[in-house]
Amino acid sequence: MSTVREHSPDVAALARGRRTRARRRSVVTLVLLAAVAAVFLATLMVGNTFYSLDQVWRVVLGQTVPGASFTIGELRLPRASLGLLSGLAFGMAGVTFQTMLRNPLASPDIIGISSGASAAAVVAIIGFSLSDTLVSVFALVGALATAAAIYLLSRKGAFTGTRLVLIGIGVAAMLDSVTTWMLTRAANWDLQTAMQWLTGSLNNASWGRLLPLAVAVAVIVPLMAGNTRGLAVLRLGDDSAAGLGVRVERTRLLLIVGAVVLLAVATAASGPIAFVAFMAGPIAARLIGPGGSLLLPAGLVGALLVMLSDLLGQFAFDNRYPVGVVTGVLGAPYLIYLLIRTNRSGGSL
Repeated sequence: MSTVREHSPDVAALARGRRTRARRRSVVTLVLLAAVAAVFLATLMVGNTFYSLDQVWRVVLGQTVPGASFTIGELRLPRASLGLLSGLAFGMAGVTFQTMLRNPLASPDIIGISSGASAAAVVAIIGFSLSDTLVSVFALVGALATAAAIYLLSRKGAFTGTRLVLIGIGVAAMLDSVTTWMLTRAANWDLQTAMQWLTGSLNNASWGRLLPLAVAVAVIVPLMAGNTRGLAVLRLGDDSAAGLGVRVERTRLLLIVGAVVLLAVATAASGPIAFVAFMAGPIAARLIGPGGSLLLPAGLVGALLVMLSDLLGQFAFDNRYPVGVVTGVLGAPYLIYLLIRTNRSGGSL
């Protein structure tokens, strides 16, 4: 009885801590949802012509509004939807790799998967002069093949996140050299197309380009959400995860495949928007605090980054810039900061 009394304050404090963290997670997630909804609406309202919320709502409901139906329904709504879904996909893919490998640098931007998609797309544009649809298919296949190669190479002996990151950086360097070589031999018209794709842009948004991404998000996100416990436990190491009942190889393979498919389809739709997958997870971790899954918060942060950067690129400067330029400007100093902090602290989210 005395032992129970001695430990009851600790148990109560632990319970209070869990409730506080759960409350913080709920509040932050709701705030992120509200921010994403607000920026999405702003993207539909703001442009060369400003449309009111009432006009936007009527167009979304399918009503005919002179002037607004085409501008909102065929231009702004596909663009906003592509920004939302691609940002969500990049954010969730990035945080999956970072959490599973216990390294904030283990982002698809850094470990070569985005480079695989980019190299394949450039080969399709410059080498074969293919259509946008086939360029997207090449980018998808390139990302999947690169991820498979990196995973297989990193499985020699005991699987370690450090080995995967290092192999991925090496593969990225090789693929980037292929991309650069192709660009040096491109004709002017192909070079312009390739550079526009490599930058990452929402300018060519359309319902046809959006559909594969929407299907992938609808299928993959619930599957990954169902494995959030396994993802969290994998941070403890393979032996600990196996001792806690997680089927390590199956869970890791499922999460990697899901993250790569999300990344590949998003890259095929919008190009490799720089640093979104890299920044979303650490930002979400800072907002949410310790404990719990970062999948949904990181996805919301990714969507917010893409849509805000697109608005800034369109209207904040004298010239219009693709979204990838703005995220690159934001992400480069953040990478330097994270490298310094990782070196000091040992490097986890």
